Amino acid sequence: MTREERLAALREAPVVLVSACLLGEACRYDGKSKGSSPVMRALEGKEVVPVCPETGAGLGIPRPAVELKGGAGAEVLAGRARAAEVESGKDRTEAFRQGAELALAAARRFGVRVAVLKERSPSCGTQGTHVDGMVVRGQGVTAALLSQAGLIVVSDEEL
Repeated sequence: MTREERLAALREAPVVLVSACLLGEACRYDGKSKGSSPVMRALEGKEVVPVCPETGAGLGIPRPAVELKGGAGAEVLAGRARAAEVESGKDRTEAFRQGAELALAAARRFGVRVAVLKERSPSCGTQGTHVDGMVVRGQGVTAALLSQAGLIVVSDEEL
């Protein structure tokens, strides 16, 4: 799907799932937000379902940074890669899977077909995410699950 098609779907969507950090919630791993004026403008007149998959799965604020190991989100969901804390290597795969499932459940509950997500997040990255110490092409765990379920995922950086 092209950028223009994704943006058209967003314009038409009455209800949108959105990374909570983009709405100004201080829920990122570093305890900060990534409030975005372009995102807020794109959401005018829409119902919004805010989600933070990582905090939804019980990971604290702030929390150690996590990156994907061995592959992007689809590979994590398939069991071929994992999510691990950058510094300690502690496995966080189950929390990332659980957070993705919670986001999908929220989308289904509220009839969401389009999600606006934070680019490069190991959960929410739609086109690029942190894998093995670098940003690579691919989706985060939540973005991958939402895509697999048929939702249209839009990067905050496309707005």
